[in-house]
Amino acid sequence: MSAIYKREINAYFTSPIAYVVYAVAAFFAGLLFYGTVLAADSSDMTYLFSNMTTVIIMMIPILTMKLFSEEKNKKTEQGLLTAPVNLLQIVMGKVLAAVTVYALLMVLFVIYGLIVNFFVTPSWITIGSNILGLLLFGTSLITIGTFISSLTESQIISAILSIGAGLLVTSISMLENLVSIDFIKEIIASVEFMERYQNFTLGIVKFSDIIFFLSVSALFVFFTIKVLERRRWN
Repeated sequence: MSAIYKREINAYFTSPIAYVVYAVAAFFAGLLFYGTVLAADSSDMTYLFSNMTTVIIMMIPILTMKLFSEEKNKKTEQGLLTAPVNLLQIVMGKVLAAVTVYALLMVLFVIYGLIVNFFVTPSWITIGSNILGLLLFGTSLITIGTFISSLTESQIISAILSIGAGLLVTSISMLENLVSIDFIKEIIASVEFMERYQNFTLGIVKFSDIIFFLSVSALFVFFTIKVLERRRWN
């Protein structure tokens, strides 16, 4: 797994991908930080974190679109699938590389907290909760994007579908409002992403929310393994 992880990390930083992601994220995060904190003369960074989800939905597909699509397009997938490692190690090596690149973005929010600290003491517990929420939310989207990447050899299709999936999972509450059948509403509510993420933005860390995001991540890692397993034997 470590060899795959190192290869993917190297691929991110020897191509423009990681730098484009960081530049785009820093630009929009900077705008949000200025508009919701500095210009508003506030120490509350809740609105910054809440609005970052839209940026993340658009950004993460850039990290995941190539993970398996590129292998398939370049005809290197068979070599990967027949390598002396199991499929879990292959998938986790790629996922962890994408999560690592994504996690480095969290340094940006620590810097923003330090800037606020020059003027007034911010709630570091709330900032920490928000960062944890972003990490869990982003990791879930990364595993979903990885699964989608394993389904197609087109990076563009992979990116578009991943953005669509991100928008879908963050809009589930809208579907809940359109349904009148109670048990269906309960099912929809149980897979609600944004309500769980909003708890983190308020500084509320629930074990159930952590388990939810980790379970989603584990589920899509499993789905990806099953897709690769089928192709390995075909």
